[in-house]
Amino acid sequence: MEGPESVARAIVQARAQQRPVAGAPLAQALATPEDAYWAQELAAREGGWSEDGVPRHWKSGGPSREGALTHAPLPAGGIWMSPADARGFHFNARLIEAEVALRLAREVTPDAAESMAPEQAPAWVESMCVSIEVVDSRWAEGARAAPALLKLADLQSHGALVLGGWVPFQQRDWSQQQCVVTIGKGLPQTFRGTHSLADPTWLLPTWLRHVTRFGATVPAGTIVTTGTWCGMLVAEVGDKVKAVFEGIGEAEVQL
Repeated sequence: MEGPESVARAIVQARAQQRPVAGAPLAQALATPEDAYWAQELAAREGGWSEDGVPRHWKSGGPSREGALTHAPLPAGGIWMSPADARGFHFNARLIEAEVALRLAREVTPDAAESMAPEQAPAWVESMCVSIEVVDSRWAEGARAAPALLKLADLQSHGALVLGGWVPFQQRDWSQQQCVVTIGKGLPQTFRGTHSLADPTWLLPTWLRHVTRFGATVPAGTIVTTGTWCGMLVAEVGDKVKAVFEGIGEAEVQL
C-alpha cells in the first residue's frame, strides 16, 4: 500500500539519480499534511541529510494569514553564505525567492511555543539577514504544478538557501520594505511591502509549535527563512542572482 514511505523513497531516488520522478502516481499516497511531514522525516533519514536533534535551518511560510502555513527543515549541504557559488550543485529547476531569514535569540520549549502570540514574536529574534532560496522540485510536474502534499513532502520544493550578512533585528514598517532582485542580465525588479503575511515574524508562533509538537526544544540560534517577497522568478544556468533589501542587506548566488 502506498503511503509516506513510498513518497520518501521516490524523493530519495530523485535526489540520488539527479532527475525528477513522476508525482502523479503518488498523488493519493499522502492524505494529510502530517503524512507529508512524516515523509520529510523518512526521506531525511534514508537520504542521509537528517540531523541529530532539532534541525538548525528551516523554511516556513504561506500564501496569507488566513491560509495554512507550511514548514520544512533544510539539509545542511545546501545552505551557503553569500556570495555563494552554486555551479557545482545539481538543480532540476532554478526558481528564485528573495526572503528575510530570522535567527532566534533564545531557546524555545514546547510550553513557550504554545503560549507565544504573534505580537510577541519580534522580541524572540536576535538577528535577520537577506536570503535567497533556490526553489527546485524532485517531481516531474515541477514546483508550480506538483500536488500540494507532494510538494510539502519534498521540503516544500526546496533547492538551496543562501544567507547574507546578519544584522541585529529591528522591527520595521514592513509595508514599506523594498526588495530589489536582479537575475543575470535582466533588469532589476523592485518589490515593496509584498510579503504575503505582511510581517515575516508573524509566522514564528505557528512554526515553533510545529517544531516542538513532539516535545523538542528549539535551540537559540536556529534559523528560519520566512517566505518570498518576489514570487518565484525564473533563473537559468550561468545567471548571477542578487537580492537587496533596503536597510537589511543583500545576498548573491552564482548559478
